[in-house]
Amino acid sequence: MRSYRKPAAVGLGCLIALATTACSEQGEAARPAPSMSAAPGSSSAAAPGSSSPAAAGTSYAPYVSATEAAGTDSAGSPTTYNLAFVIADGGDCTPRWNGTHAIGDSAVKSRVAALKEDGDQVRVSFGGASGEELAAACDSAPDLAAAYGEALDAAGATRADFDVEGDDLADSASMELRSEAIALLQKERTDLEVSFTLPVMPSGLDKNSLALLGSANNNGVEVGTVNLMTMNYGESYDGDMGGYALTAAKAAHTQLKKVFGTSDAQAWRGMALTSMIGVNDVAGETFTLADAAEVRAFAEEKGVGWVSMWSTARDRQCAKGTATDRAATDCSGVKQSSGAFGEEFAG
Repeated sequence: MRSYRKPAAVGLGCLIALATTACSEQGEAARPAPSMSAAPGSSSAAAPGSSSPAAAGTSYAPYVSATEAAGTDSAGSPTTYNLAFVIADGGDCTPRWNGTHAIGDSAVKSRVAALKEDGDQVRVSFGGASGEELAAACDSAPDLAAAYGEALDAAGATRADFDVEGDDLADSASMELRSEAIALLQKERTDLEVSFTLPVMPSGLDKNSLALLGSANNNGVEVGTVNLMTMNYGESYDGDMGGYALTAAKAAHTQLKKVFGTSDAQAWRGMALTSMIGVNDVAGETFTLADAAEVRAFAEEKGVGWVSMWSTARDRQCAKGTATDRAATDCSGVKQSSGAFGEEFAG
């Protein structure tokens, strides 16, 4: 997903442990990287979605800037906000918001406090498409776990999202280090809920994403949610972005059942769907308000854990009400009223 960093000139109420079986690799067609840029499991582990999907419902948890408020942040009355993003500071193991703001920055603390004012939760999202991911910058699992913990404490959060994409997704060394660190963190923080945000195609998750989930399993990470980035599929896909999101979710659902050995309902409950609203980074891909309504209805029908979007700052019409064929950081590129996507995703 895109970063909130400016160019040079985007929840479950209980911790869900996923049981593990062997991961199978699946190839995928060539695609651009999605950009939201800005003890091993056993048969005794609780399966995803152990609580009733119907009772829990599908929540709405959009991605927001951790550093800058948007007038559309609260559209749709989210239950959880995904704070984007925590990355490394200049190549060392120091976490920073967007790589620019200190973790203890007073303005960010005030921003987070405002988001939580009505009892809403925040989830700290680590990674994203830009900057250096902490798992690539830290030298050891304890150091990496400490960096993650520092950011969680700064936000007062018990939910952590790991957005892994691009080159980081293919880096086996950082993948293993990340898994080890998250497992350490969960031993220290038994209430920590973990989600992985991963790219997806209409054919499902690729082999690198499946390997990441396998690494998490092997290191004993309790995974609450696999969040699918239903966006930026590539030049061979255009037109029906809502339909592609549903197709991708169905394909990934089959994979998650196999990876984690869960039931249909549990695999749906352990899934989240995140769309890039409006004009995507790939030519020909535009996610409309009708697509958002379609995704929301599907998520409710299947009992998906939560739906999200990249991002609240983009949930408004661009200047002069004109559409655009290029993805913008602060507007959707389609005709809409402010906050309309948030309202559709909230249902």
